[in-house]
Amino acid sequence: MPQKEGMSKRQQLRERRRREQQRGRLLGIGLMIIGALAVAAFFVVPNLKPVDIAEFTTYERPQADANKAGDPNAPITITEYSDYQCPFCKRFADSTERQLIETYVADGKVYFVYRSFGQFIGPESQAAAEASYCAGDQNRFWEYHDLLFANHTGENVGDYTDRKLLAFAESLGLDMDAFRSCYNSGKYSDAVDQDARDGLTANIQATPSFVLSYVVNGETRTRLIEGAQSFEFFQQEIEAALAEIGQ
Repeated sequence: MPQKEGMSKRQQLRERRRREQQRGRLLGIGLMIIGALAVAAFFVVPNLKPVDIAEFTTYERPQADANKAGDPNAPITITEYSDYQCPFCKRFADSTERQLIETYVADGKVYFVYRSFGQFIGPESQAAAEASYCAGDQNRFWEYHDLLFANHTGENVGDYTDRKLLAFAESLGLDMDAFRSCYNSGKYSDAVDQDARDGLTANIQATPSFVLSYVVNGETRTRLIEGAQSFEFFQQEIEAALAEIGQ
């Protein structure tokens, strides 16, 4: 190779090394940019896709008031402690709850209250519970409750991300400004924490669990029902309590 005018072989070698280093730096920068774009695409692209919302059925709860249904003066109160991520809670909601509501809540014998159990299974449990209470501000708690269970596929698998919880609310036609304000502010964070504390006080150890309470001769009595029991099991417990009350 002919020597460049005015440059010694040593200078040429240095110049060649400088250019190689420059190309290496540019290549490194290029790879970093490609990597950053790939990471961004991994997180951004899924958020550009519409949320896939499962079809669901709901039904009217008598005298619905946020997370409560029925006559507050009913002789029996059943308080459910539940977790939207719990497969057995979903089983109860899908197979027993409606029959219980239509048989005993609708005729004024049972007052039914749904409560969470905090973040028993994980953070998504807390988030879903808070979101359902926010829907209750617009008297749509039970529809949102049914929609959450319809979209349950497992535990801590992303069923109840913030984006999905907002999409669920939008699909129900809720006032989204009010819902976002409620959810983003953590309005019901303390209430969900209190659910968990009250559940522990009531000796709840798993979900779903139910506290059946009633008064006989001025004395409050309670029965703890654990698990996604059949309607027939609840029927036996309710009828036994009604017999004690004298109804």
